[in-house]
Amino acid sequence: MRDGLRILDADRHVIEPVEMWREYLPPEYRAGAPYQELLAPRESLPQRAARLGPKGLLPVPPTLMLDGQPAWNKVSERAHVEMAWTLYQRQGSLAVGASPQGQLRAMERTGLDVAFLYPTSALFLLRIDSMAPERATAFTRAYNDWLRDFCRANPERLRAVGAIPLHDPAAMVPELERVAGFGWKAVVLPPNPVRGRTLSHPDHEPFWSACERLGIAVALHEGTHARLPATGADRFDTRFAMHACSHPMEQMMALLALIEGGVLERHPALRVGFLEAGCGWLPSWLWRLDEVAFKYMGGEVAANVRRKPSEYFRRQCFIALEPGEPGIEAVVRAVGPDCLLVGTDFPHVDHDDAIVDEMASLRARLPEDVVRKLLWDNPARFYGLAPGVSTS
Repeated sequence: MRDGLRILDADRHVIEPVEMWREYLPPEYRAGAPYQELLAPRESLPQRAARLGPKGLLPVPPTLMLDGQPAWNKVSERAHVEMAWTLYQRQGSLAVGASPQGQLRAMERTGLDVAFLYPTSALFLLRIDSMAPERATAFTRAYNDWLRDFCRANPERLRAVGAIPLHDPAAMVPELERVAGFGWKAVVLPPNPVRGRTLSHPDHEPFWSACERLGIAVALHEGTHARLPATGADRFDTRFAMHACSHPMEQMMALLALIEGGVLERHPALRVGFLEAGCGWLPSWLWRLDEVAFKYMGGEVAANVRRKPSEYFRRQCFIALEPGEPGIEAVVRAVGPDCLLVGTDFPHVDHDDAIVDEMASLRARLPEDVVRKLLWDNPARFYGLAPGVSTS
């Protein structure tokens, strides 16, 4: 608890040790497990500093590799240097994220009650578009098995969000049912197309039905530099540009796919969350879908879209805000206070512990009852926690 507020961290991350893949993969896949390799140019630190500036004196972290290639797409040497600099300034944050005890200590220090845990390296390894479906399923199961063991340290406070193997639609429901059997309440998908299939592809329909039947929430979480089709990756090469594009724009198109393809129409009890892309884009996007697309072009999709897109969103969707972003008050007015939640993104390089201070400081901008909804009631409802659950 923080300043009298219960706080549920709706989007926190684990740091998977690279060794865990070899340990948890089935024997036939262990020879092809991910590994780390230093890809920095073979030059002295003074030479690198002369070329890249003072930050070039820092050793560049090793690159996560799979089959002789980086697991991610278009991460430049300069981007590596900038990330290394951020990590240097926040020494120990990755180690904290790599152990359940570290996560729990950090949660105690900042006043977080419960955290739902999302992947880091698996955001890339499970999203390689060209990976063979059977292998992708094996990697997904290995990650879920490892995460289950990770959260056993305190399963009431460390809550797992399962991964789903999108490469093989026939494997999605069995893995969903397996993690539901663990007691898990949510799974994570990329908003991007995988192997040419968008979220509303007919092959995914059994999965959406199973999520609704089992009461499992579906969180959409982008991973910039994943080897998937992504907005901006076709025209930009810098992390600066790709990260700016991919997170909000892929979420916008994912919401559109779920509405235009009829997923939200057919599954009214399905809960979908849009994470780590801010909330400022939502009112204008819903306005455009309502007042332009639906009003003047709705006949083309009448079988799938029978009400205004904004009504679907208010009925069954949630969105994570960034505590410091402008316009939160306008979003509350536009879509209401019941769709919003907050995550720290800890321990990734673009957030630190100060975000919890920002979360608590929302009291200066919003009414007390709204703040309590954002920090606990809404995420608890999204993740299907029983009413009254408390870890204090």
